[in-house]
Amino acid sequence: MAQPTSKEDFKDYILRKIGAPVIDINVADEQVEDRVDEAVSFWRDYHYNGSQLVYLKHAITEADKVNGWIPLPQGLLGISKIFDLDTSISTGTGMFNVNYQFVLNNIQDMTSYSMQNYYMTMQHIEFMQEILVGKPLIRYNKHVNKLHIDTDKKSWVVGNYIVIEAYDVINPDEYADVWGDRWLQNYAAVLVREQWGLNLTKFTQMQLVGGVQFNGEQILAEARADRERMEEEAIRSLQPLTYNFIG
Repeated sequence: MAQPTSKEDFKDYILRKIGAPVIDINVADEQVEDRVDEAVSFWRDYHYNGSQLVYLKHAITEADKVNGWIPLPQGLLGISKIFDLDTSISTGTGMFNVNYQFVLNNIQDMTSYSMQNYYMTMQHIEFMQEILVGKPLIRYNKHVNKLHIDTDKKSWVVGNYIVIEAYDVINPDEYADVWGDRWLQNYAAVLVREQWGLNLTKFTQMQLVGGVQFNGEQILAEARADRERMEEEAIRSLQPLTYNFIG
């Protein structure tokens, strides 16, 4: 069968994955829905396929300057950095631009030799700016959706743009391919299996027609072990290498 492309298809897929319809899975549809939402939430937070790096721009308003924070869209996992509000040391304008001056004075060498010297010099200038000027401190919480920038308000120029580097979650409603993610399928199946085992624990040695028995405690224990293993694997080795953000 083709990979699921909707939430309903996904729910049916993971139920079949753990035994339906051959076995009656004693889990309510509402419980399956909750476990799928829980799986998607964890996948977004800890799996490299659950989020994407985005760059946002925001034009500073007078209200932003008074508040000391700027509003951000919902759904962002965190902010990794913002580009400096005051970059006059390294950028400037026209002939006073450091890049312009460096290229102007070294154009012959740059066309004849390696670009290594230029690259190393620009890295050194950036390092000097960070030491002498510093980077603005930022605070962000994904449940508040406000980016606080703790810096001198004089650097806030109304009409100028702030560029923000952030991580945005992948929305399954927009990208149906999410439901075909193998790790998400396996993790959601484990969560539903754990719910199944938890539901069965109220029946000790429940016997079905034909003498078949379900051991709820065993199903629960195996599912919990699988969940802990998958979560540990995701936290340890599946997060993006650049995950170092606020929020």
